[in-house]
Amino acid sequence: MRIVVTLVHIVVCFIIMIICKTEHHCLILSRQLLKDPQVIFAGYKIPHPLEHKFVLRIQTTPDYSPQEAFTNAITDLISEVSLLEERFRVCNRVSPQAVF
Repeated sequence: MRIVVTLVHIVVCFIIMIICKTEHHCLILSRQLLKDPQVIFAGYKIPHPLEHKFVLRIQTTPDYSPQEAFTNAITDLISEVSLLEERFRVCNRVSPQAVF
């Protein structure tokens, strides 16, 4: 994944703009970021539907960096997906016909 980071410092809060030029996982990332109480704003935009690019904007409290919030959100998502995969495998071993 190729990422371009633009950091904007404002007196009250910290804002970061992340431009990702690969798959569009922006909705799940912004939702995970919003679970963090120190994240004030997390949103995204897709500049053009034919471009494989999205811009993710993260705004945090002054004592918490947007980069740290982004890293924590990705780590939490990896943990959640791993847990989901583990539960799926256990369910599939117990009753393979009941999965689908």
